[in-house]
Amino acid sequence: MATSSPVSTDRVLLRLQGVDKTFQMGEVSVEALKDVSLDIYAGELLVLAGPSGSGKSTILNIVGGLDTATAGRVWFGDREMTSFSTAELTAYRRDTVGFVFQFYNLVPNLSARENVMVSTELSADPMNVDEALRLVGLEERIDHFPSQMSGGEQQRVAVARALSPCPSALLLDEPFSSLDADMRSQMRMEVLSILRRAKTTAILVTHDQEEAFSLADRVGVLNKGRLEQLDTPEVIYHRPSTIFVARFVGQADFLTADVSNGRLKTEVGTFTIERSISSPKVRLMVRPDDIKIVPESNGNAVIIGRDFRGSENLYSIRLGSGQVVRSNRPSTAIYPINQRVRTWADMDHLVTFPCGESE
Repeated sequence: MATSSPVSTDRVLLRLQGVDKTFQMGEVSVEALKDVSLDIYAGELLVLAGPSGSGKSTILNIVGGLDTATAGRVWFGDREMTSFSTAELTAYRRDTVGFVFQFYNLVPNLSARENVMVSTELSADPMNVDEALRLVGLEERIDHFPSQMSGGEQQRVAVARALSPCPSALLLDEPFSSLDADMRSQMRMEVLSILRRAKTTAILVTHDQEEAFSLADRVGVLNKGRLEQLDTPEVIYHRPSTIFVARFVGQADFLTADVSNGRLKTEVGTFTIERSISSPKVRLMVRPDDIKIVPESNGNAVIIGRDFRGSENLYSIRLGSGQVVRSNRPSTAIYPINQRVRTWADMDHLVTFPCGESE
């Protein structure tokens, strides 16, 4: 989750209500969004996460005035965007929202200052160009050309350019995906700091779960055009509302559990449940951190795989029923394939799903 404090406000800046979007590809209709309702609050950093084709960028384009919904309603403040005249929509795109894309799109023969000036020349109330570059930490690189800057520095110029018209909202579409892993992590924290200092509402699109959790005040998870869950990163991870969300935001396995007298009985333990479940069977979510193993000659499971991940080993464990779960162990805990182990789950909260729920 974002570590620096968001601007505290309950004011809704942007609202989507029952939004559908259908693209016509020749004779084929493609539903990009299906009944999406969403409030975006002033000062928050909302991350839209999901796999490719889930509708993330389509939402960004609609709230940015680059596209229109097929059905449903979209508001900016108290104005419905369909009521904007052509002139008002042009001004909205120019002054009210700023865009940062995956590729920086800097003009190669213009300096950092001149690239930022491009977006201020037509703005109604622009920020001082040098101030915008200072905000992103490039006051020493103002006269440098893109070819003289690193990828991270070019991205910061792109952020300064988007912020310089003093937009009400900044829209970022996969802004870090072209950077290497170390630079991505660094730029995430730098951009978060910049947005907090600028007190700007931001909507960021990503397919990277780690990126979503490290930046967001709230995360919206999309799947096939539907908004499956919208909540804080902690709730999304620990209390996923669907099996898709559970698997998308982190490794998860699902064990069949028998329900009886307020308890769930599984192959990795029996657990007390605090709510009523009417079904005799459910699927219990377990994450690799929940599953514990120790070598034991008459254990209830056997190791069938080990994936070395540097600081840890991810073991695949086959239980007596044939169900497979995964367990994270320290990198120094090395067990051979076919090692029999005692396996149990240590969980401080239970997340269950109906046995018939599709993924």
